[in-house]
Amino acid sequence: MLINIKKSWEVNPSEITSERNFNARRQFLKYCIYTTSAVLAGYATTSAQAKTNSSLDIIKSNIGQKYLLDDDDLTSYEAITQYNNFYEFGTGKQDPFNHAHSLKTKPWIVSVTGACENPGEYHLDDLLNEQLLEERIYRFRCVETWSMVVPWLGIPLSSILNRLAPHSNANYVSFETLHDPSQMPGQRLNTLNWPYKEGLRLDEAMHPLTLLTVGLYGKFLPNQNGAPIRLVVPWKYGFKSIKSIVKIHFQETMPITSWSQSSPKEYGFFSNVNPEINHRRWSQAKERRVGEFFKRPTLMFNGYGEEVSNLYTNLDLKKWF
Repeated sequence: MLINIKKSWEVNPSEITSERNFNARRQFLKYCIYTTSAVLAGYATTSAQAKTNSSLDIIKSNIGQKYLLDDDDLTSYEAITQYNNFYEFGTGKQDPFNHAHSLKTKPWIVSVTGACENPGEYHLDDLLNEQLLEERIYRFRCVETWSMVVPWLGIPLSSILNRLAPHSNANYVSFETLHDPSQMPGQRLNTLNWPYKEGLRLDEAMHPLTLLTVGLYGKFLPNQNGAPIRLVVPWKYGFKSIKSIVKIHFQETMPITSWSQSSPKEYGFFSNVNPEINHRRWSQAKERRVGEFFKRPTLMFNGYGEEVSNLYTNLDLKKWF
């Protein structure tokens, strides 16, 4: 007898939020799902005329909420959008908020290359075609010992990668951020070797927690938070969650990433949240939630160890930090 055991991140149909409770978010869904797919399906409509399919809705997932503590309140929208690391717009925490208005996010093309069956140039709405958006609450831990609790809106990365069909020798997937100094003034400086690059082992990328994110707090991603599309890997330090993605590449060997290239003794490829491994310039044992005064203990894998520790069973987390 085959027994189907419900996983912690799965939701019951009764937990899917009704359409009438999400009327204010219809334009969001239209943008991400219906613009190109309506044309491809032969519906003679423009994006302004496209009708909402009432059978699709945003899932309010409990995938992240399971791990929240009693005092884990959501970080305010203002703090999430005004206190950022996005070096393409400057190294100060408010530089992205002050300068990211220069970024143009429409149209947006994502290039897919490497060891997969379906490479090509994808308009964003094509890439997200017919995917169901989920709302998830995740802890988000930055390497500088500060953290947030963010209600993200996105799509499991695995659903996109499965459509792209990686080859059997594709062990890793890498990503690149847009490189355009005319729009991103921070790229005029030699802070990093632009464009920004990140990567994951393929099993990490396919894990159900890994989210390709297009919004937060039920709204489009602001430019300073990585519009129009970014990665969120909640058990890793925030710099692994690359922003404003324009390239996805499948490969056999471990990719070079921006921070591990720039400072390999401080930033390893895996960069899992690990309070037992100190950064060369500070301890990782405690963190300060944005908006709070006192620090709190840092959780192994950012509190997601039950779900992801099996990915690293035979990995030396001190050598491969």
